[in-house]
Amino acid sequence: MIRVMDKLLLFLLSIVIGALSVLAFSIGINWIPEEWTSEVIGDLYSGHVEWLQWTVAGASLFMFLIALRFFYVSLRRSNSSAPSIDQRTEFGDIRISLETVENLALKAAGRQRGVKDLRARIRISEAGIDISLRAIADGESSIPVLTEDIQRAVKTHVEEITGIPVANVAVFVANIIQSTNFKSRVE
Repeated sequence: MIRVMDKLLLFLLSIVIGALSVLAFSIGINWIPEEWTSEVIGDLYSGHVEWLQWTVAGASLFMFLIALRFFYVSLRRSNSSAPSIDQRTEFGDIRISLETVENLALKAAGRQRGVKDLRARIRISEAGIDISLRAIADGESSIPVLTEDIQRAVKTHVEEITGIPVANVAVFVANIIQSTNFKSRVE
């Protein structure tokens, strides 16, 4: 919820800064007549148009509070570091980042013959790690055999290296690439 609110505030801040930039640019190159600018500034200082003073003061205070919020967010230390899998052993705590598990899965799947391109996504579930792989096959290997080999290799490799059970390895074959073999013709 906080992130959504921060995104909304950032959006509002960027709209206001953009509008003020366009206004300043327009005044700078005389698109807005000097008389109009002088009249608006005169109304602000004279107090004849009280609603204008309150509107400018309120908008300025609001923008200042948004700026303070982003200043605080930029300086605040993040309590959440990179997403990781935490384990406790008799010797202490172990933290393995999800990026590490992703790289292990990609390494194991990439060793399989017939795989051309891979992407992985890791999720943590109650039963262990869920690994989703997106692959592009070479088109010369049997897809059921290839995907089963990938699943077996990834599950074995990740469990062996991390010691964490792999609950599921899902493989999505997105496409195949036909290799073009040119035979030279001798006449």
